[in-house]
Amino acid sequence: MAKKSPYTVLIAEDENNLQNILCTKFTEEGFAVITAVDGQETLDLAIEHHPDIIILDLLMPKVDGRVVLRKLRSDMWGKSVPVIVYTNVSETEGVDEIFRNKAYDYMIKANHSLEDVVTRVRQRLAMQGGIA
Repeated sequence: MAKKSPYTVLIAEDENNLQNILCTKFTEEGFAVITAVDGQETLDLAIEHHPDIIILDLLMPKVDGRVVLRKLRSDMWGKSVPVIVYTNVSETEGVDEIFRNKAYDYMIKANHSLEDVVTRVRQRLAMQGGIA
């Protein structure tokens, strides 16, 4: 069993199987986990719970992930929360917008393992003086 982390990750993923896999992995790694299945729920839960980091899919029902990121960045708290975009969308022009809105990373699902995602989360939290 992994050491308990004081950190909370919000996983915004509408694909049920992948959301369950991510939730299980981060829970096993000792993180507290909040899950959202659409963009509006992501915004609502983020603003309510202030997670330490958000894993954000771009293709989400109700509110697109790009809109979620823009709206987060317009919120006083949300402007600084680390966001890792974890998606199957690989178009190049969209990536520019994501980084203009200060996403920490942009990961294509097919190119990265669950361990890669956990590693990136840990790296980002370590940059904030958190875990390694």
